[in-house]
Amino acid sequence: MASDHCSAGLFLTHQQPPGRDPLVALDEQLSMVRAARDLGLDSVFAGQHHLAESLAHIQPLPWLARLAAEVGEMRVGIGIHLLALHNPVDTAEAYASLDVVCRGRSIFGVGLGYRDVEYDAFGIPRGERVRRFEENLRIVEQLWAGEEVHADLPWCRLDGVRATMRPVGRPPVWMAANSDNAVRRAARSADTWMINPHATATTVRRQLELFHAEREASGRGPVTELPLMREVFCAPTRERAVELARPHLANKYAVYADWGQDKVMPDQESFRAAYEELSSDRFVIGTPQDCIDALLPWRALGVDHFLFRTEWAGMPVGDALGSLELLAKEVVPALRAAPGGTAHSGQGA
Repeated sequence: MASDHCSAGLFLTHQQPPGRDPLVALDEQLSMVRAARDLGLDSVFAGQHHLAESLAHIQPLPWLARLAAEVGEMRVGIGIHLLALHNPVDTAEAYASLDVVCRGRSIFGVGLGYRDVEYDAFGIPRGERVRRFEENLRIVEQLWAGEEVHADLPWCRLDGVRATMRPVGRPPVWMAANSDNAVRRAARSADTWMINPHATATTVRRQLELFHAEREASGRGPVTELPLMREVFCAPTRERAVELARPHLANKYAVYADWGQDKVMPDQESFRAAYEELSSDRFVIGTPQDCIDALLPWRALGVDHFLFRTEWAGMPVGDALGSLELLAKEVVPALRAAPGGTAHSGQGA
């Protein structure tokens, strides 16, 4: 049965133009976190990239630990940890430690990633990515469960070890996925699919059917939470929202195109497109009512945890704070008041 409870969170991009004062950027991002907390949002997330080239990207573990001191009762999530790049023992102990710092309120988001430069930097051939990802997830979960763990892998050898550094509980595993095969992998291997902000709503609706069908076929049972990330910007008028968001979103997706993000998207989606084409059926930009109208249909599909990314590299923090306030005060209450749909039931969207 789908849950009528609905959560809303803030996804902190914390991507900055190279050379920008990192302390100024840090203080701005902390102001976003405090605003989200004081406005009653439920979660805060940060992501991971290595060698981000055209953007400066803070690493998530020290950042999330710093945020834990500010968030009050909010949940703290990584969205996502590039699991195949990292040693699973280090990952298990580091994120167990984060869960303790967060007093058991962490969410462990993982994904395969898509940038060759990151895999090349860690010396991982393309053909080994999925195997590393799946084996590392197995090892992390077994260590967290206190099980005796065995592994005889080129990058990790374990002979019946048990972890002594374990999380407070078991952080839920949210798996990001873009391609159809990755969506099916999330259905089999994770607690839920962390629905990406890059695909159009049309693509995601189709993939939700794949996700629920694969989950049922693998005997995983219905999910208890279905999170959705979206690029969202809210302003008093639609024209003002587009004016403030457009240049930064257009630049963001130009960077994604440079990084090859669209090469792993289904349905031949391309980010080498004009803003108008990119935004259609993908971005949520407009008045509070525009945002409500665009987001409410997701409730009917079972989404019960919305993650808003409402600031991008180069955007003045005051503009982002203005959007966040409107979202929290006018949009989130409408989402929370709406009944949930049937997507959790395994019957498809």
